[in-house]
Parts: sequence; structure tokens; C-alpha cells
Amino acid sequence: MTFHHALRRRRPVRRLQATSVGIATGLLVTGLLAAPAQAQSSTGASAGPEAPVGTAARAVGDAGYEPGPCPKTPEPVEALKEARCGSLTVPENRAKSTGKTIKLGVAIVPAKSATPKPDPIVWLAGGPGDDAVGEAKMAIDGGLNRDRDVILMSQRGTYSAEPNLLCPNIDRFNAQAVGLVYDAPSTERLHVEATKACHDQLAARGIDLSAYNDPESAADYDDLRTALGIKHWNLYAISYGTHLALVYMRLHPDGLRSVGLDGILPPSKGGSALTWSSARQGFDGLFKACADQPACNKRYPHLSATFDKLVRDLEAKPVTTTVKLPGSDKPVKVVLDGGALVNWMTSATHVAPQVPIALDELAHGKPQRIAQQWAGGKLSPQAMDRVAHGLVYGVFCSEWTPYESKEEALRAGQDAFPSFPRSVQAQAPQLTFLRPDCDVWNVPAAPHSIRDVTRGDIPTLALSGSFDSQTGADNGPYVARTLKAKVVTVPYEPHVVFATSKCAQEITVSFFDTPAAPKTACLKSLEPPKFETGP
Repeated sequence: MTFHHALRRRRPVRRLQATSVGIATGLLVTGLLAAPAQAQSSTGASAGPEAPVGTAARAVGDAGYEPGPCPKTPEPVEALKEARCGSLTVPENRAKSTGKTIKLGVAIVPAKSATPKPDPIVWLAGGPGDDAVGEAKMAIDGGLNRDRDVILMSQRGTYSAEPNLLCPNIDRFNAQAVGLVYDAPSTERLHVEATKACHDQLAARGIDLSAYNDPESAADYDDLRTALGIKHWNLYAISYGTHLALVYMRLHPDGLRSVGLDGILPPSKGGSALTWSSARQGFDGLFKACADQPACNKRYPHLSATFDKLVRDLEAKPVTTTVKLPGSDKPVKVVLDGGALVNWMTSATHVAPQVPIALDELAHGKPQRIAQQWAGGKLSPQAMDRVAHGLVYGVFCSEWTPYESKEEALRAGQDAFPSFPRSVQAQAPQLTFLRPDCDVWNVPAAPHSIRDVTRGDIPTLALSGSFDSQTGADNGPYVARTLKAKVVTVPYEPHVVFATSKCAQEITVSFFDTPAAPKTACLKSLEPPKFETGP
């Protein structure tokens, strides 16, 4: 999911999405035919004390690393000031002998320890379409570079890669769409027009859109490891990055010491059914937390039923209002229908304490709080000119839609939320109009092996939040069935727990120290949020 930018969070964290035209909250990816993962658990050596990793040029096969300036980021990133940087050049399409190459930015943030471990941690960003280099602050603030270097590379097509597959016209459409009925046929037409315009302008630049997918990205990372002279390293992946990590584990397991997965999106399940199930789990987790808290339950009884009724009522009769966003006096028109409310709720679990009062206000004719949050996520500077929409569709349209029928997608919505109107059930959260978008994107389906389950004995940490409505917590046990995995669900936390939970950060850092026995004692002291209650 590019899985959409979240609303305001308790800590500065990755956005859930600067949404792709075909997505409304923030998503995740797979791999091709490969032997079961069988990683060695020994650590690997770096380039040596006289040549720190990332300071020497090296070519291996068709790939080459060259030291150089740090990759560009939308804003200055303090964590990159001490980084060793450069770029990796790889073939655009390894299946075609065109000789065309692409360049991916690389930043290596050094460990704080004077005696760092030899196996660095590689950060895989969310999205699809987010640039890992821009997430350096989250990785470093969470302590990942305590005694290991942290490596961040711009995934092919993302912000600091050459070429990048950004499409500002899609960002502008997303901003405009807050004033349209979310799932109306007229909105779909404009939505698909924006997607096609993105496709056409990228194709006109000579970009091979069929080459921007998980198998190619996984090969890029393995080429980087070899070009840097690293025998083994670790992965930490968030959101969609877990999709890519699971593909990487299946296709290139030998260089992996351990893998952390946070906000898990299994490639074998990617599609509308997963997003509907995840929404159900996250919503129910939040509603139950309110019901378990006497003050919240007394003030907002039957919160789940209130939400369901609002979805039905708004889908039958949308509400139109105007709001002003922080930093602007310009009024913004916002239309809230049932589909918009579902997608707002998918991100709103990041601001869980506000959800009961926001729904109650809406039920009593006061839509401004929800409307402002809904519009704010689409019109913020962080939602503009950052997401590689070409990579979004490259992944979803080759790896997801070919393997889930329209009927299966609808049935998943009906199973998860049987009381919702059919028009809402037909558009999965975060994946609105994805199928017609993929029709115009027109890339070949990935081999069916992209849907294979990842198997192996690489030590794995499967982290989820009980409020995660984008990648449900049941994905942890699901991937653990075929992996050597420790499953941890952090209570009361939304999508990407590393971003919001100090406990999750402690568990993660301890996992990389001792993958067989991460320290999870902090879970016992976690308390539910205190929900806001109005008059």
C-alpha cells in the first residue's frame, strides 16, 4: 500500500501516504522463482579499516558502486550529515540486453559505537514509491545505528533515483479529489485520466515501466551488498518495504543475517482482500479499546455501530463542507461520503484518541474535524512531488491485480463489512479504482511465482500494531508459519510501530543483537490511549 500519509502522529514518522491516484492510505510487495531462503547466520566483513564501507568504487557484474555526494532529499536530513554516500548503477531491465542503466542514491549512516558490528542494517522504505533516504531520521531516531552502520538506498524510481518516476499531476488530482464524491463514476474517470497522463509522460521519457517491480528492486539490493563488499547484512523493512523484503528473502537469501518486518504485507496475499481484512482488524481493535475504557464506553457506546451507520448514511447522502488548513486562510471544499470516511478511518488509527469524538461530532452534524484531517493529508507539502507513482503501479499492476479478480475483491469487502453499501465494498481501502488504473498502466503480469510464500530459516522479527488498519496484525502469524520468526504485536499502536512506539524500537534493536531472543519485556508496561471525550 502506499500506504497513504497518516494524519498527525504522536511522533514525527513516515507518512502513510502522499497517496497515489490509485491509493488512499499507504501500502507494501513480492518475488520470482527462487529456492527457499537458507541464510547463513554468521556475520560478514566490511571493506576493511583502511577503507570504510562506501568509500571505494567497485564494479561487480553489470552493477557498479561509485562514492559521491549524498542523495537529494525534499528537506535537509540531519542524520545524513555524517553519512558516507554514493550511487549504485544497475541495468534498468535485467531481462533485456538494451544496455540502459539507472542510478540509485546510497547513504551509509555510521554506527555510533567506536567498535561497530560488521553486519550493517539496510532500511527498506514504505510505499510503494517512498525513498528510503528520506526516512533516515526515523531509522536513526529509533536507535538502529547504535552499533551498526545503517544503509539507505533510493529504490528504483523513487525521489532521488535517476530516473525518478514521480508524477506531480497525480498529487494535484489527489488534492482536488477531496472536493469530489469519493467513489463516483465521474471521479473514477478523472482518476484514471490522471493515471494515464502519468503513464504517458513517463513512457515518453523512454522509461521501461515494466522494469519497476519487486524482483528488480530485490536484485538491486543484492547488487549493492556485493558492490560494497559486504558478506552478510540485516534488513529492517516497514509497510510496503516488508513486501519487498519477503521477495528479497526468497530470491537472494544467502547474504541475509536477519530480517525485521514492521507493518507486514505478504506478497502472497497482496490485494483488496488483504486491505479489507486489515481495516476490519484495526477498526475493531480501536473500537474495543474504547469499549474497555469506562469513560469512553459511557460517552460513546456502540462506537462500531455508529461508524457503520455513518458510512451508510454518507454514501446515500454525502456531506459537503469547507475547512481551512494550517498555514492557509484559503477555504478548501471537502466532500465526505461513505468511501471517504472508510479511508479516513484507515489513517485515523494513527490518532486513535481523537477517533471516538470525531465520529460523534460527525454523527451530530459537525464534520469539520474529520474533513480537516482528510483534506490535510492530501494537500500537505509532504503529499506533493515525493511519491514515485510509476513504482506504485509497477508493483500493484504486475503483482497484485493479475492474481485477484474483481469478484474476489468485492467479496472481500462484503465479508469484512457486510452492512456497507455495495458501492463502498467495491473500492477497497487504499486501492480505489486500482483495477481501471492498471488497465491503462498496461504492464505485463509478473510470473505467478511472485505470489509464492516465502520460506526459510533466516531469523525474522514480525512486528505489528493492534490498531494497524493498513496491514493487519494477523499477517505476523501468517508469515511466521514458513519462517524462523518471532511474532510481536504491540498493543494500541497503528501501522509501522517503529515510528510511534519506544517499546517497538527497543525490541527491534535487541533483535539485531540477538535475533533468537529479542527483549520484549517492555510490552507488559504498555497502557491504552486515553480517548478524548467531549461534553
